[in-house]
Amino acid sequence: MKTVLALSLFLLANVLTAQEIKDFSLINTKDGKTVSLLGLRAPVMVVVFTSHECPFDNYYKERLKELVTQYTGKVQFVLINSNQEPQENIDQMAIHYKDVNVPYLADKDQVAMEALGARKSTEVFLISTSSGKMNVVYSGAIDDNPQVAKDVKQTFLKDAIEKVLAGQKIDVNTQRASGCTIRRK
Repeated sequence: MKTVLALSLFLLANVLTAQEIKDFSLINTKDGKTVSLLGLRAPVMVVVFTSHECPFDNYYKERLKELVTQYTGKVQFVLINSNQEPQENIDQMAIHYKDVNVPYLADKDQVAMEALGARKSTEVFLISTSSGKMNVVYSGAIDDNPQVAKDVKQTFLKDAIEKVLAGQKIDVNTQRASGCTIRRK
């Protein structure tokens, strides 16, 4: 019985630690250059899986712009599109978020999607970088109301960003993301 309890506690402790991810490189639709996450040299990053065809992404577009503006110089935001549909092509991607000054990466081979375990659009991953290692400290929803910004009661992503910037350790926290399923190729 003690062995089972000890094993259970060990597994639980490992589940509650941050998920380390490996670096990957993708093409930035804004300038055609290859970008790697570690190459951005940011201690705190928010990776947003997005689409320009999913209604949920359009609901969140203005809120994402506000977050990017609010955390400029403190947090590096990165948009990633892993969708395979023809209307989600690189040319259309470049048009959709042209007014947001962050990398918008094409993940048509779904490398980033698999590395982070993304399944929805819009789904976010807050990543803390230290000593060349990247750890996911929050994943899931931006907030608790994707459709009506003025009715948001819980700002999951913003709260997690504030904790990380304040140097507070947070256990990996996940809130179920609402949105469109990203179809695997």
